[in-house]
Amino acid sequence: MTLTNERADDKTVVRDYFNDTGFDRWQRIYGDGEVNKVQLDIRKGHQKTVDTVMEWLKADGILAGLTCCDAGCGVGSLAIPLAEAGAKVYASDISAKMVEEARRRAAAVLEGQHLPTFEVKDLEELQGHYHTVICLDVLIHYPQEQVQGMITHLSSLAESRLILSFAPKTPCYSLLKKIGEFFPGPSKTTRAYLHREADIVAALESNGWQVERRAMTKTQFYFSRLLEAVRPTAQDA
Repeated sequence: MTLTNERADDKTVVRDYFNDTGFDRWQRIYGDGEVNKVQLDIRKGHQKTVDTVMEWLKADGILAGLTCCDAGCGVGSLAIPLAEAGAKVYASDISAKMVEEARRRAAAVLEGQHLPTFEVKDLEELQGHYHTVICLDVLIHYPQEQVQGMITHLSSLAESRLILSFAPKTPCYSLLKKIGEFFPGPSKTTRAYLHREADIVAALESNGWQVERRAMTKTQFYFSRLLEAVRPTAQDA
C-alpha cells in the first residue's frame, strides 16, 4: 500500500506522540491509577467500547481458541481480556512503548495462561489471517481518503468478522471538535479525523461485508461508533 506524503507525516506524528508525551498520558488513562476528571471520563468511555466488544464475542460462544487480531492494541485493554477468555490473540501497535507496556500488563494478569503475541507494527504492515480482526479507536488517526484502503487491508486479514470503531462525523461532534481546536495542548499533538458512518459502511460493503451489530459509546468527552461486520452467508446472499 502506497502512502501519501501527508499520510506518512500523520503516521510519523502518531508514532512519535505515542512514544513520548502521548504514552505517558494514555497509559494512565488506560490504567487504574488516579487521573483528572476528563481522563477518567475517557477511560470509562473506552472501557465501555471494550466491554461491548467482549459482550458481543462472548454471546456468540466461540471465543475459546478463536484467532483474533487486535490492530492498534495500545496497552492491551482488549488483547488481555480476549486472551483471558481463551482466544489466540495477535496484537500490534505503532508505538514501541505501548507494546512494551501491553506485554508487561499481560504478563502480570495472565499468569499461567497463553499470552498474546505482541508486535510493533502499524496497520499497513499487518499480515496473516485471523477469524476476527478488531480495530478500536484507531481510524481517528486516518484521513477520510485513507480509510477505504485501510478497511480493504484489514478485510484481507479477516476471514469471518471485522469490528471497527471510529469517531462519527455528525454536525454535533463536528462542532465539538471545532470548539476543542481552540484549546490546544499536548493531547492535541495528533490530528483527529471524524468519519461519516455511511462512508465506513460503504467501505465495508465494497469489501464483501455486511454490518451485523452496531453500538454507540457516548460520554462527556468520548464518543465512538462501533460496527461489527460479517461475511454474508449463502442464504443471506
